[in-house]
Amino acid sequence: MITASYGSGSPVTLVAHGLGATPGEARIPASGLPGTRVVVTLPSHGTAPDAPEGYWDYGTIAADLGTVSASHAVGVSLGAGALVRLMSLEPDRFSRVALLLPAVLDQPRPAFTLQQLSDLTVGPPIYVAERRAALSRLEAAAAQLPGQVAVADASALAAVSTSVLVIGAVGDPLHPEDVAKSTAAAFPRGDLWLIDSASPMITHRNEIRHRLVAFFGG
Repeated sequence: MITASYGSGSPVTLVAHGLGATPGEARIPASGLPGTRVVVTLPSHGTAPDAPEGYWDYGTIAADLGTVSASHAVGVSLGAGALVRLMSLEPDRFSRVALLLPAVLDQPRPAFTLQQLSDLTVGPPIYVAERRAALSRLEAAAAQLPGQVAVADASALAAVSTSVLVIGAVGDPLHPEDVAKSTAAAFPRGDLWLIDSASPMITHRNEIRHRLVAFFGG
């Protein structure tokens, strides 16, 4: 895992991307946030080296994220699941966390294919090509992640006092709204925002940005 920092001062916000995110996509949740934003690049993404054998496990990814010192965090999809695992192990680690498009909580993640991820990619041809190139490095992830859970027992999250904002999609087969609902309900201070779109990071990018800025601004 490699990191890049933007901005300065406090608070420090850890930004963890989703599977197959391009460098530009990884930075989207950091846009406009106050203080310092530390954007991670997981193995087999961007300029990071390929993942070592057996890397694609929520516990392993959570351990990587845990090396970043931050009071706030935002995770998308895979990054959200890893942050959930990290909070289950360290309930007081963060003061504010946003979880965008969580794909799994305590029920095994269904199987998916890289072709599914590719088929859901929309946008200008240059972006689509970049996204498909990113996915080409992730065959091991697609093989290892299905069947895993972010936490074995969601009741472990009852000890988390963090303010948690969960942003879910409606109609996204890879990020079911029921998972977003269950994730928000698992946290004592969880707040759910369901967006009536299968691709809210595209259709509601500005609204999400404003909501994150307001949330992390306290």
